[in-house]
Amino acid sequence: MSELLSWGRYPRFPQQPTTPAWREGVDDSLAALRQRHGHTLAFGNGRSYGDSCLAASHHVVHMRELDRFIHVDWANGRIRAEAGVTIGELIAVALPRGWFPPVTPGTQFATLGGAVANDVHGKNHHVRGTLGRHVRALGIHRSEDGYRELRPTDSAPELFQATIGGLGLTGIIVWVELQLQRVTSPAIKAKTYRFRTLEEFLTLSEEYDPAHEYSVAWVDCLAPRRSRGRGLLTVGDHSATGASIIGSTPRSRMTVPMDAPAWLLNAWSVRAFNALTYHRPRRLARAVDVPWHSFFYPLDRLRDWNRLYGRRGFQQFQCVVPTEAAAHVLAEALARIHRSSTGSMLAVLKRCGDQPSPGLLSFPLPGISLALDFPQRGKTTNVLLSELDAIVHDAGGRLYPAKDAHMSPRDFRKAYPEWSRVESQRDPALLSQFWRRVIS
Repeated sequence: MSELLSWGRYPRFPQQPTTPAWREGVDDSLAALRQRHGHTLAFGNGRSYGDSCLAASHHVVHMRELDRFIHVDWANGRIRAEAGVTIGELIAVALPRGWFPPVTPGTQFATLGGAVANDVHGKNHHVRGTLGRHVRALGIHRSEDGYRELRPTDSAPELFQATIGGLGLTGIIVWVELQLQRVTSPAIKAKTYRFRTLEEFLTLSEEYDPAHEYSVAWVDCLAPRRSRGRGLLTVGDHSATGASIIGSTPRSRMTVPMDAPAWLLNAWSVRAFNALTYHRPRRLARAVDVPWHSFFYPLDRLRDWNRLYGRRGFQQFQCVVPTEAAAHVLAEALARIHRSSTGSMLAVLKRCGDQPSPGLLSFPLPGISLALDFPQRGKTTNVLLSELDAIVHDAGGRLYPAKDAHMSPRDFRKAYPEWSRVESQRDPALLSQFWRRVIS
């Protein structure tokens, strides 16, 4: 097996994978890894963007071979599956039977173990919160006390709470038991609205989000000054009239075969792409049935799309800021991005609700989330991200550890005051590049 990297391919810390004999001698395998390298870390399908999925020792435990379904209850929509099963593999089994994940991130290639470790959220956080709210039980393996089963109803739930969103540090997640949601078809009935300003987005979001299961917006971060903040808001619900559940499969996908040249994604190409995206929708405010995979996972149709950013990779900046500060913070952030001419084609706005997660390090808080991708261009990128960090943290917001590659220890500890509780539950055999960076 070749070396592994995070999805952003920055920072570039290649990982050497080991696949233990899980069903025979996992204790011996993990003990040997720890003795040889000091620390290790579970690595799923490499969809975390920064360094949270990278072991401090550069040696990880590869989890994809744990891809079996252990138990299913289709009458009630409950599944227990090994941690290496991906969201897409779960959907392939569950959707024909009328069930769908209650929460899904923006890619179907994330594993269940990784989704729990990062307590992922989706386009319906304002309705269902994070995935951790729907986890009924976990099986984890700890280096010092072996296999443990955890539930939110445990008399001492601290380890469960530290594991949900715990970045894989409290033990290696072996299986996940999840409550699914009932759906009537594989189609999503979606509507798209065009907005001209951030204030208009906030008004539309406040009006339409409570009426729909899903809501997500794209914003043009390099629009001319007079159009700054323009974008598209899309809302959706599981359709009651879409095509039959049976036989709904994703379209074939193209592949980016090699690293793109560094000049491909520049201010001019991003401006042109963004202008086309903004003006492209024609059937505005009309309900249209769209396939589930195109609604939830548009980027998955292009395999290895991270190569578009070139060999140096990219950084994703994802923040959430309180609702009352959102208009000012988002406007200031877009102004800084525009001045830097370091734009992003993938600029996503979402409203986060007030459903608390059981996870101690869960990212969302009531407010607005903004996510953008920036090609890694050394000092230029780092200066911009530092400026954006300051804006967010001054407003009481925070960054998403699963997407981060630069957050300072001071900012992390301020934004996640429960970090010490996670550290107290951390398996001493597990340490990531991210955790060493922010806790040092």
